[in-house]
Amino acid sequence: MSDVLSAINGVIWSDWLVYLCLATGVYFSVRSRFLQVRHIKGMVHQILRGEKSASGVSSFQALAMSLSGRVGTGNVAGVATAIAFGGPGALFWMWTVAFLGASTSFIECTLGQLYKTRDPLTGEYRGGPAYYFSRAFAHTRGAGFFKVYGYVFAAVTVLAAGVLMPGVQANSMATAIGGAWTVPPLVVAVGSVILLALVIVGGVKRIASVAAFVVPFMAVAYILLAMIVVFVNAAQLPEILSLVFRSAFGMDSALGAVIGLAVMWGVKRGVYSNEAGQGTGPHAAAAAEVSHPAKQGLVQAFAVYIDTLFVCTATGFLILSTGAYRVFAGGTEDGEVLVEGGLLSATATAGPEFVQTGFDSVFPGFGAAFIAITLIFFCLTTVIAYYYMAETNLRFLVGNSSHRIIPGIRASVGRVTTLGLQVAILIAVAYGSVNTAADAWAMGDIGVGLMAWLNIIGILILQKPALAALKDFERQQKLGLDPVFDPKPLGIVGATFWESYKPAGREKDDREKESVRS
Repeated sequence: MSDVLSAINGVIWSDWLVYLCLATGVYFSVRSRFLQVRHIKGMVHQILRGEKSASGVSSFQALAMSLSGRVGTGNVAGVATAIAFGGPGALFWMWTVAFLGASTSFIECTLGQLYKTRDPLTGEYRGGPAYYFSRAFAHTRGAGFFKVYGYVFAAVTVLAAGVLMPGVQANSMATAIGGAWTVPPLVVAVGSVILLALVIVGGVKRIASVAAFVVPFMAVAYILLAMIVVFVNAAQLPEILSLVFRSAFGMDSALGAVIGLAVMWGVKRGVYSNEAGQGTGPHAAAAAEVSHPAKQGLVQAFAVYIDTLFVCTATGFLILSTGAYRVFAGGTEDGEVLVEGGLLSATATAGPEFVQTGFDSVFPGFGAAFIAITLIFFCLTTVIAYYYMAETNLRFLVGNSSHRIIPGIRASVGRVTTLGLQVAILIAVAYGSVNTAADAWAMGDIGVGLMAWLNIIGILILQKPALAALKDFERQQKLGLDPVFDPKPLGIVGATFWESYKPAGREKDDREKESVRS
């Protein structure tokens, strides 16, 4: 089984996907005139002032939902494995893919808002790649192909987010808890299943509420404590930065053998962590209540910065400044040890233990417990976000096909399949808790890679509506207006939600104007 997973992962995560992620980020950065730099102030502004409604969550809640999927074991164990198998230079490539990926995230998340719809069962907003692939080309010659493309993406996402990816989070959580309190993985599996079951049956509103409360608190706490560790070792920072850049470009003699792996693991773990281009962000983005799709696109672009430039950097600096790292040749722990920081025990494995050891060097006896608690929150909220994404795509499949099987049973099919998905993801979490780390990561990488291939190719084809929305947003801003979106003047078809949309305040104004006329 391990050999099969490794072989599949090697095909999906070939150099081609790495180059595609980087090239797409460069392309969208140029096309958008580096919006990830120009609109930083607007990103923060929208996070703070977003609204919510009975159907949609606020921009901040959507950001928190997105971060709950982005901020997980990839920010802790993922950074550790990137350094272990790609050297310290992998951190530079994580920064690179985050900066470039912010523009990619804007494009995909704006598309998620553009082509969102209301769930016929719950009334909540739903959207994502499956929706924008099928809707954007509905009136074109290639409508049939892109409709199938949407179905394929939806099916892959249900498989990836519902089965393949949760195991990584559960495995890292079980490893950290076991290291801190010697709790058997089976006990962690049972506890995780019970906690998740209580949340996921509550729907998107409960998911948003949990994420909005937990994720910001834990992320800030983690960054602050990690920075305390780095500050204690501040004298090491100049050498750390030098090591990162030397390793990133193969200028360090001891790490020259992993220059190619530095790029591979930096991009691989960067995309796994910040999810730019993967197609996960648009699901949370579509749930937001905003007056213009570009607003939430900017919010989700900033999410990439929070995830990688803040959280991942804190982890990387903590590991390197304390010497809690070891670099292996060949991309596996079976390879020769090329460099090590000198703090790890001989039996330490790449993953949460790197970070736990680094924390312990400054907070003796506290590191293992703190990282375990951090991963409990990070990993559980990430699995919750995975469930939301899987459910959204299941709704797409059911809503577009069930009525063709037996007319009138769409609601029943939706409830049954949703229950099946809930059971599947709970089983995946339980299995991931007791599985080996290598197999869990391989399954997760396969899920991420499949989604990234499909989504990136799709948004490269379907980029014009998102860029048109950005241009319209900037035009209205220059006029001193609070941008409100209307797809018709822009020639955007398929955005049926927005064709009749009016902001909450506008409907009241229209009623008052009509009353005055009467």
